[in-house]
Amino acid sequence: MCRILGTIAAGADRPDPAELAAVSARQRHGGPDEHQVLSGPGWSLGCDRLAVTDPCGGRQPYRLPHLPGVLAVLNGEIYNHAELRRSLAARGHRFPDGCDGTVLPALYAEYGPAFAEHLDGMFAVAVLDLRPGSHQLVLAVDDMGMKPVYLHHDPHDGSTRFASEIPALLAFEGVRISPRDDALDTVLATRTSFSTHTALDGVGVLPPGATALVRPGAAPVVRRRGPRTPEAPAAGTQDLLRHEVRRLAHAEVPVCAITSGGLDSGLVTALAAEHARETGAPPLHTFHLTYRGKWPDSEAAYARSVARRARTVHHEVSVDPDELPSLLTRTVRHLGQPNADPITLSTYALFRAVRQNGFTVALAGDGADELFGGYDRMRAALDAPAGADWAGAYADALSAAPRLLRDHLYTADYRAHIADQGSAADRIEQELRSAEAVGADRLTAMTSFETRWRLPAYHLRRVDHLSMAWAVEARMPFCQPSVVAHARALPTGARTGKRALYEAGAELLPAAVLRRPKQPFTLPLAAMLAPGSPLLDTVRELLSPARLVLGGKVRADRVRKLLARQLERPSQHDALALWGLAVHELWTEVVRSMRIPADCAA
Repeated sequence: MCRILGTIAAGADRPDPAELAAVSARQRHGGPDEHQVLSGPGWSLGCDRLAVTDPCGGRQPYRLPHLPGVLAVLNGEIYNHAELRRSLAARGHRFPDGCDGTVLPALYAEYGPAFAEHLDGMFAVAVLDLRPGSHQLVLAVDDMGMKPVYLHHDPHDGSTRFASEIPALLAFEGVRISPRDDALDTVLATRTSFSTHTALDGVGVLPPGATALVRPGAAPVVRRRGPRTPEAPAAGTQDLLRHEVRRLAHAEVPVCAITSGGLDSGLVTALAAEHARETGAPPLHTFHLTYRGKWPDSEAAYARSVARRARTVHHEVSVDPDELPSLLTRTVRHLGQPNADPITLSTYALFRAVRQNGFTVALAGDGADELFGGYDRMRAALDAPAGADWAGAYADALSAAPRLLRDHLYTADYRAHIADQGSAADRIEQELRSAEAVGADRLTAMTSFETRWRLPAYHLRRVDHLSMAWAVEARMPFCQPSVVAHARALPTGARTGKRALYEAGAELLPAAVLRRPKQPFTLPLAAMLAPGSPLLDTVRELLSPARLVLGGKVRADRVRKLLARQLERPSQHDALALWGLAVHELWTEVVRSMRIPADCAA
């Protein structure tokens, strides 16, 4: 698990070493163990390494003596690297160590840009081919988009730059960007940017399962690969999860689990603890986040119940609410674009505790709701009668502020602009309706959208950036190809309301956890935006009339009334809308500072 960066351009100019050092410095928090950047005429390739597999080997960029001119860097884990190494060794390739990424130059030499079709894991890979007649850069990301890579192509000089994080990409001198005009609407309508867009003009992100071919002076050519056919034992849901958890629990560094107190993380925790006992390993350590004081909707009791049942060493991490304003600034900076879910603060603080307690790998339960139909909005859409606008209601359920509230808050000019350009919410509705129109059932239409676009952008990038802010590798069994294929093959009834997962957890989890209502892992936002609460002053300052009038997108008087209503009658809906507005305002301030080289350390 690492952070990667690089450039390719026409001409013979060698990249400025100071510029490359500045890019690397902005994502060094994710790769503190080793650093190297190579460069030559018209190219550069670098890595900041977090040593997980073969910590003593695996120097990046990867190079093999018998393949001069082929360089590679890897962010992530390749779980089938031993199998690939045996196959490639049989073809005459030799490897200096057992690191997973060492196989990449040989794999590329054998299969060219199609090399990623042979990888099983979570990865963002860059291969630079400098051999005569083959000067090109190939970028590839895993099928679920667990490891992102951000791109900037300059149409004027034809150069392309990439990095694992947006702040690092912005440290390249040639990257000239500005916030997208629709960034505020996207944050309020969908909570974060979807598709290949980011909130910045000129900065894109490779979609899940994509490979990009970049030649000097030309724009990247992006194609999506077909899904990898998993080779996993035919099994029921519980046995398949057990297989994947055991596979991902193997590491040469300390491994723990994130335990929210819900079904998904509870299953991962129970199976990982079972594996530790059966292999004679030390007891599994689990981590759960709470906030100091008495707040509604605490899941701590459920998490303790899971930990007792699984017999783990449980860490209940308590965060002082007075720290939340500073956590907000840090998370916005690390994410590089606005995310309107307050879960970001919890995620950042939790992985900080994981690292401070000596763990480098953490197993997490992300992806289960998207694959197994676990969201309330999915149930509501399935229950909607024929002829009802289920797609519009579904899109509204994704928002930080529903459509009517957005229209109410926007200035006339901004409302007209969004109506003319189209909102991200419109595109979501269109995709859902189009899927149903060509014969997909509603659940398939929803899970396809969730896994193709929302899960990578909203959850997986958050987990990647905020875990790696503390040099922690998050591994997600539910996002493995075998589990994805299994979920998609289940009958509709088994993947509605996570029925298959409840059956899988019946013998593994406490009854109270199985019976409890669904609740997201986040902070109690409505209570924390009430009078006398720790975040109120920060949000009020970010939404001051002077700021909002300067932005020209929302009416300051109506935002003031929304805040007054929240203070009089605290509600989750109003609090989330205010939070989305505040996060966008803070992000516009932070992104301006990203153009100035700065220490982005945690």
